[in-house]
Amino acid sequence: MPPHIRLPLAARLCKPIVQILPRLQPVGRRQLSLRQPRDLGGQIALELPHAPQKQTPLQQHQRRIAATAHQRRRLGQSRCFCRAQPNKRMPVRQSGKQARHIRHGRRRGTLSLPLAAFAADTQPTHEFTLDNGLKVIVREDHRAPVVVSQIWYKVGSSYETPGQTGLSHALEHMMFKGTPKVPSGEFSRRVAALGGQNNAYTNRHETVYFETVAAANLPEVLKMEADRMANLNFSNQDFANEMSVIREERRQRTEDSPGGKLWEQLYLSSFQTDANRAPIIGYMADLHALKAADLRRWYRRWYAPNNAVLVIVGDVDAAQTLRTVQQLFGPIQARALPERQNLAEPQVRAPARAETRAVTHQPLLALGYRVPALEKLDDTLPYALDVLADILSGNSASRLDKNLVRGKEAALDVGASYDMFSRGPALFTLVAMPADRTDVAQLQKLLEAEIADIARHGISNEELARVHTRMAASEIYARDSMSAQASLMGQLQTRGFSYRDEAELRRRLQSVDAAQVQAAARLLTPERQTVVVVQPE
Repeated sequence: MPPHIRLPLAARLCKPIVQILPRLQPVGRRQLSLRQPRDLGGQIALELPHAPQKQTPLQQHQRRIAATAHQRRRLGQSRCFCRAQPNKRMPVRQSGKQARHIRHGRRRGTLSLPLAAFAADTQPTHEFTLDNGLKVIVREDHRAPVVVSQIWYKVGSSYETPGQTGLSHALEHMMFKGTPKVPSGEFSRRVAALGGQNNAYTNRHETVYFETVAAANLPEVLKMEADRMANLNFSNQDFANEMSVIREERRQRTEDSPGGKLWEQLYLSSFQTDANRAPIIGYMADLHALKAADLRRWYRRWYAPNNAVLVIVGDVDAAQTLRTVQQLFGPIQARALPERQNLAEPQVRAPARAETRAVTHQPLLALGYRVPALEKLDDTLPYALDVLADILSGNSASRLDKNLVRGKEAALDVGASYDMFSRGPALFTLVAMPADRTDVAQLQKLLEAEIADIARHGISNEELARVHTRMAASEIYARDSMSAQASLMGQLQTRGFSYRDEAELRRRLQSVDAAQVQAAARLLTPERQTVVVVQPE
């Protein structure tokens, strides 16, 4: 029997196995393999075959990323940016908050990227706009012969209308169902044949498709991306099959998930505008009613070069890459885009409360506060709210962990979340699971007391310095991730900012002082609050 290496189950949930494995040292000449993984009482046992394997450049790059993640955890960045594991027969593609664990990353949106983790613009970065409106950003990073390609379409669930929710996420699935040149299922198979990885996700504001491949194979990946931007051609049967998968995905991540129910109800109760309230994956009734023609119409409406941003980071020559992009994407015609919906909501209104039930041993509690998002660089409150979220639950030394989980032992888990880049109204959220001896009402009072304490007495210089140090460390380690660099640039470009704003955003976050954090805490008033409770059935 070959020996086993045991990994904590938490490691599997926080990082894909392929990213964890390269950190483990092989024994003798034996190399780690993904063959025959076995779950042993909360641990993963991996078989060690005896045949040595030469690492590809992509595998070497993955090892660098995983080692960086390990170093970050040693510095206290322990929160993972994981999504719930899909069913084996379902696509790996995920859909925003429905896919989150109760402790949904540190506090970020579907990009799973800490705002503080800005990759310094030390490598040359080039921006170009094609005649058809496609924005292209290329950053040269020559540390490994690897490249990351991401194409961001500026359309998500907040663009949808009542009766047709889930369109953006469903179309994301169908984008893998083929063109006349690349048949259904072939896209991912061809990327894998090149030794690469690919995936996609949908959130409230964008739909993103991304690949990681050896740099020499970038033209082939871009060729396929340009092809499906212009020539998507899925069959009615493919549509029917995939909608069954999506409906099952919703059952698993919402109906059968206490955390999924919590987040869905929180948005339903916090907002009045349909586009802000609706779940990313869509309502079940709409998923039964959608037709293939609806998705084809949605594709023709929004999937246009003048509604997309292409971000490329890696071992490339920018001039040659731009020529390749021009050759492949340039012939695609721009389209007239529909007017985007107005997502404005009143920040202050009567407090809201909702309760639902799910199959769970412990209740779940969420407090949501309607707060401003970042609209322009010189706004002050969003930066302070971001730092406040870190003060409350940045790591195990933060207030909520220290006072409520370890101190009073009133909560089994607790976290704070805020997305300052929301295109529409934002939520500052506190999510917690009470301990056995604490009821939901008590836990709510304790959470509100922590906010009130900061509002009355402020924070210490030591707390603020710890947050700033953690931000600086995150920035340093983010430089080793091409995906993190690309994701941040794509997010900034699609949310109304520029990749050139990275340094200024970082500077403003680092300049937040204790008085501004205190002012942010005073903003979290009952008039902005929504309370959602998930009770055991």
